Amino acid sequence: MTVVIDRTTPPSAANGPGPVSAAALARRKASQGGGGLYKARVPIYPKLVHGRWRTIKWALLVAMLAVYYVVPWIRWDRPGGLPDQAVLVDFTGRRFYFFFIQLWPQEVYFITGLLVMGALALFLITALFGRLWCGYACPQTVWTDLFIAVERLFEGDRNARMKLDAAPLSFNKIWRKTGKHMVWLGIAFGTGGAWIFYFHDAPTLIRTFWTGTAPLTAYISCSILTATTYVFAGTMREQVCTYMCPWPRIQGAMLDEHSLQVTYLRDRGEPRGPHKKSETWEGRGDCIDCNQCVVVCPTGIDIRDGSQLECINCGLCVDACDEVMVKIGRPTGLIAYDTDSAVVDRECGRKPEYPVVRARTVFYGVALAALSALMIWGLTHRSAVDLHVLRDRNPTFIRLHDGSIRNAYTLKITNRSFETQEFEIAFDGLDDVMLKAPGGAASASALKVAVAPDEVRAVRVFVTARAAALTASNLPVAFTVRSPAGEVAAGTNFLSGDANAR
Repeated sequence: MTVVIDRTTPPSAANGPGPVSAAALARRKASQGGGGLYKARVPIYPKLVHGRWRTIKWALLVAMLAVYYVVPWIRWDRPGGLPDQAVLVDFTGRRFYFFFIQLWPQEVYFITGLLVMGALALFLITALFGRLWCGYACPQTVWTDLFIAVERLFEGDRNARMKLDAAPLSFNKIWRKTGKHMVWLGIAFGTGGAWIFYFHDAPTLIRTFWTGTAPLTAYISCSILTATTYVFAGTMREQVCTYMCPWPRIQGAMLDEHSLQVTYLRDRGEPRGPHKKSETWEGRGDCIDCNQCVVVCPTGIDIRDGSQLECINCGLCVDACDEVMVKIGRPTGLIAYDTDSAVVDRECGRKPEYPVVRARTVFYGVALAALSALMIWGLTHRSAVDLHVLRDRNPTFIRLHDGSIRNAYTLKITNRSFETQEFEIAFDGLDDVMLKAPGGAASASALKVAVAPDEVRAVRVFVTARAAALTASNLPVAFTVRSPAGEVAAGTNFLSGDANAR
């Protein structure tokens, strides 16, 4: 037996028809109208609202945009002629710089670890507080809020925008629409322009970009991000969150009945309906069906229908409802950040509980803490010296005129410090050997070589051993390099052929 639950039916359906959100109407029309592979977007005109959560969203919007646009211009002194940009992904130099941290291509596991940490932090925050990321920090939300603010500046608030869109073409409509789109394009271009500064030296790129001498990749990247910002934040908006972003679907696995979400307290609000000042509040709920929670929603849903995929938990409906509750003299919080469990507890006359420590939050928290500790340990204990040894494969060895055997190796010595290092190369595993670099003198103990700061130097080393000292045709040996910056060893083999086996 299959049970189907209609989550889009409002709890007050028994009270008769009430205001229905634009998104709900569109869904109803699509279900009644039949086929079609694509449903046209229903325009949403979110109304401006004032309150605590709107103020927080403005503050975060300004802070995050400031970080995005300002960070590429922060300087960080690095010796040795290295880039002085604090945050830089330098593909040409094959380095990633983040203030005092410098990552090489072979240390990409740090980037992987950082991404996994970000995912775990997102899982933990979602399990505790719902879709805070979507409502306050997601780039799509931030730029959409900015675009809506520009739209409101040119065309007015909700009613004025709806009236303008419905009006016939006129000079007033043309200049308002044109001005809005021009500013949108400017913001979108600034978004793409700021992004490319993270991959090139910002002061240099801003000069070469306007003279046409910047790298082609800079123009392509800027054009793509300009177009996507303009389209996503200007014309698609909530469709990106509803249809393109995978997170609304994934978040269902992160949430439980104790996760804080924007919630309509139906135990307080129902039964709802219009109310006059002369009427009593006995026998009815606090919701007066004013529809303000719907008209301020950037995704066009009715939060009174319950938890929905489209809801980004931005809290604007909370501000709108609180504003109405103050006007009619009722307690605020009819729509609030709450949990499904707390709502049920209140309906049953129990004291609501908000357990923070739960199985999933403990798992996410422990995993995040463990990975963070591992990342910190790896960054603080990584060596400034690295060594890779490549043995010549053709020929595998050479028999000299006196019967001794010579193997050739290429040592790649990495100096991750910001100073030139004098390295001492030693050979372990065989006695009575001679080391020699091309053009240098042979040594029975060690060779010395200098490596420039933040460089990798390839050094050819010939190792010669007496045939009598070789006990097998394939002997495990190792090279060790030492400098004030650190010491590291790498294993390899010394080959002498079957004829030399003892």
